[in-house]
Amino acid sequence: MNRPLDGLTVIDLTTALAGPYATLLLAGLGARVIKVENPATGGDASRNNSPYLGHEGLRVQRSSEDDMSVSILSRGRNKESITLDLKDPRGRQVLFDLAEKADVLVENYSAGVTSRLGIGYSDLVDVNPRLIYTSISGFGATYKGRNGKAMDTIIQALSGVMMTAGEPGGGPVRFGLPVGDLVAPMFAVMGTLAAVIQCGATGRGQHVDVSMLGSLTSLVAAEPFDAFEMLGLPLRTGEYVPRLAPFGTFQARDGWFALCAPTDKFAHGVLAAIGRPELASDDRFSRRDGRVHHSTELHAMIAEWAAGLDVRETIAALETNGVPVAEVRHPLDAVHDQGVRDRGEVVALRHPSGETGVELFGPGLPFVMSDAETTLDRPAPRLGQHNDEILRGLLGYSEAQVDELKRSAVL
Repeated sequence: MNRPLDGLTVIDLTTALAGPYATLLLAGLGARVIKVENPATGGDASRNNSPYLGHEGLRVQRSSEDDMSVSILSRGRNKESITLDLKDPRGRQVLFDLAEKADVLVENYSAGVTSRLGIGYSDLVDVNPRLIYTSISGFGATYKGRNGKAMDTIIQALSGVMMTAGEPGGGPVRFGLPVGDLVAPMFAVMGTLAAVIQCGATGRGQHVDVSMLGSLTSLVAAEPFDAFEMLGLPLRTGEYVPRLAPFGTFQARDGWFALCAPTDKFAHGVLAAIGRPELASDDRFSRRDGRVHHSTELHAMIAEWAAGLDVRETIAALETNGVPVAEVRHPLDAVHDQGVRDRGEVVALRHPSGETGVELFGPGLPFVMSDAETTLDRPAPRLGQHNDEILRGLLGYSEAQVDELKRSAVL
């Protein structure tokens, strides 16, 4: 089957995680992604993230040139790599030539850096008025407050998300997943594809400016924390969510499980499962407002019941009574879920050299299309692997031109 973005060419000026994840999604949708990397620094910063995989297996430290970081093996899939020194005018000219043939450019430099390098949107729009130029930065190009370097933990701290989990009065909780680095690129892809559609109608490209802080804060704002604060409702509730009681995670004899029973039907199922069906007609628990008011008592009853059972037994009892429930899985168990793998939402990673004897998994595209293929089926490239193919094949440079760029260390 065709891929949705077949024929779309993307210049990838990104590094680390937020930008490369955006271009990974575009590559999985079928775009030709040309990753531009700095030869002086060893390319994308994630190429130097431990651990490394090579013909000798998985290692904490790089031991041979065959070793590639697991990070780049995941984030570099379905991309081509060209090395360019963008501080050199000749390197910038190559980028301008690429931009003339491209549909999209994605970059995640700090705001203002591309303009100082002479490769910002205003520099490239004259070369290609149809170019969609997508920027992912910590705070966005127009943010009027704090600026500077923005790592994921900084964004988590400023967005307020660290104070949405954990116990009341407890310290901030940093999410184990780099949610700031992962949410922004998804919004970047949405904005980019919307701009591509609009360009099809108007013939004009545009600058798509995405902020990590704004992306994550917009999700925090999806919950009405301001209203909770005004009403005196707790913002941080630990393992339970009192306003949806019974709702939360509970510990059984051999592990944890999560249940979500905010409706009367589900809540009455919980009461039946724990052996207290008569409470379904008790004013404290028959309706939602009563359960919220008596949430501490209700959650304590469930916790006491679960403590004497295995997770398997608690889930069986709750499912029999129609309650939404699941075990709390270890990340390793989750990514090995055969159903998720069958759908291509988690896929095996491959080393460009072939078999390494180590089975590792990375993200696929988390949706299935009925009339299009969305797969990440090509291994990550080595640094500069496609220099000649891109310069000679796509741009039509002569052998002498390419040799000169190599001799000048522009490549």
